[in-house]
Amino acid sequence: MDALTITWYRFTTAAVLLGTYLVIKGRLPKLRGQSTFITVLMAVAIVGLTVNYVMFVLGVQLTTPAIAETVIQLSNAFLLLGGVVFFKDSFGAVRWSGFAMLFGGLLLFFNRHLPLLFVGGSNMGLGVLLLVIGALSWAGYGLAQKQLMLTFDAPQTLLCLYISGALLLSVFAHPMSLNALNLRQLLALIFCCLNTLVAYGAFSESLRLWEVSRVAATVATAPLFTLLGAAAAARWATALSTPEDLNALAILGAGCVVAGSAMCALGARARTASGIRTA
Repeated sequence: MDALTITWYRFTTAAVLLGTYLVIKGRLPKLRGQSTFITVLMAVAIVGLTVNYVMFVLGVQLTTPAIAETVIQLSNAFLLLGGVVFFKDSFGAVRWSGFAMLFGGLLLFFNRHLPLLFVGGSNMGLGVLLLVIGALSWAGYGLAQKQLMLTFDAPQTLLCLYISGALLLSVFAHPMSLNALNLRQLLALIFCCLNTLVAYGAFSESLRLWEVSRVAATVATAPLFTLLGAAAAARWATALSTPEDLNALAILGAGCVVAGSAMCALGARARTASGIRTA
């Protein structure tokens, strides 16, 4: 199943389940009469989330889960830069140190693969490029989502994003490829669909309760969970996974990426989206 179809299934399933819940609760979002500013923000969030999902799946296909989760941490850096550009966030020494640690960690993480990143036609280089695009699009989604929370609650916002994303992808998706999946692949797809609803629902709700910086710092731990999961799968589920080809420098680099990303997020007084005009 291709990346566009996987993402279409994830968005469609999440839209149906979440939409059913909101209908029962009588909490469907009221889109009529919203300002142009809100409409533009919604469009940015829709495109950002959809591109992020597709680019991440393609990136995982061309690299590995650990590489994908590590590179995607650039999204935190892009999110914070967006806060500086659009919302005039402050930028101190701790944040600059975090940026240096983040990018230094990426160099360490790719110590074995650096030549492949710059070779034309390399799957690794293309995969990393797609992941960087996914990180940029996620940052746009995150900034827009935080502002949209002033108008809609988390489930309402996500329902709009899921429905719109599914409609965008419906032109390119191949739903009948579901028939070609074996049982293991079908279970994996079901997990991904449920993960879309649960993980992004939790993320969206956290944006309502916390500053963007704290949310970004927490999300930065994802590579550690992925590395642990990959190691466990390689040890106890060898038929489902192959070991990540990581040496000591790469593992150290992953730790630096996580620490640097957290420092970027927590190293300054967070104002991201708290002072955004509501036009």
